[in-house]
Amino acid sequence: MFDTESTDRGQVGIGTLIVFIAMVLVAAIAAGVLINTAGFLQSKSEQTGQESSAQVTDRVRVASTVGVVGNDDSVHLVNLTVMKSSGAGDINLSTATVEWLGPDDGTILTAGDSATDSAFTVSTIKDIDDTKPVLVNQEDRFRITLDAAALTDDSHGLKESEDFTIKVITSAGAVTYHHKVPPTLTDQKAVEL
Repeated sequence: MFDTESTDRGQVGIGTLIVFIAMVLVAAIAAGVLINTAGFLQSKSEQTGQESSAQVTDRVRVASTVGVVGNDDSVHLVNLTVMKSSGAGDINLSTATVEWLGPDDGTILTAGDSATDSAFTVSTIKDIDDTKPVLVNQEDRFRITLDAAALTDDSHGLKESEDFTIKVITSAGAVTYHHKVPPTLTDQKAVEL
């Protein structure tokens, strides 16, 4: 009636088919997970690369630093002429901070309407597309003004041969500049720092 040998083969074939389908499903799920993980890692690495590149290039470059000398032969105002570094994107100076480490004290300054012991001002020297306070063009030049008299004890300003450090911090990173007041300020109206 029934051939037992053919029945056994059919059962083995169905079992093998079920195992094969299960392996294909597991392989498909694993491949999907791997593809999703690879895509996630690729997008993260691109984002990290862009952020790293921005930290290197999107910086403010201080072209010059000039101290305005007051009647008491001390520097009362510090003017930084700033521009974009080569290859930098747009830099918004209204969101920047300036860290002042002077001979008497250190403080962090934010952009304001007037230079005080807690604020710096941004004024235009050259603004190609009228974008102040955002440095957009490589030719743009803005002046950051710090009130050295307000930032020193007893409002004495920066005396001869004193050292101070200015760190300009933008959203992409920071640039530090060390300065020294010249040894003599007598009969000077402005000095390069």
